[in-house]
Amino acid sequence: MERWIQSIKHECLNHLIVLGEGHLNYLVEQYVEHYHMERPHQGIGIDNTVLVPRSPPNESVPQLDEIESRERLGGLLKSYSRKAA
Repeated sequence: MERWIQSIKHECLNHLIVLGEGHLNYLVEQYVEHYHMERPHQGIGIDNTVLVPRSPPNESVPQLDEIESRERLGGLLKSYSRKAA
């Protein structure tokens, strides 16, 4: 739990001014979605993969026009994936 709190503080909350409880809840909600669905993880057996992938991994090298960028919290959190076919 301490590691997760350190992650959200370092990657998100230290870069923003929280304007109230509702704003904090929104920031945490957006970070949790990013953390589980977009952010790669390291560890034994995880091998730098996403915890809950949106689609199965494809081993071929994508072309630049096949890559999609997603931003959260005004570009503070970014992730990249293949565009849907």
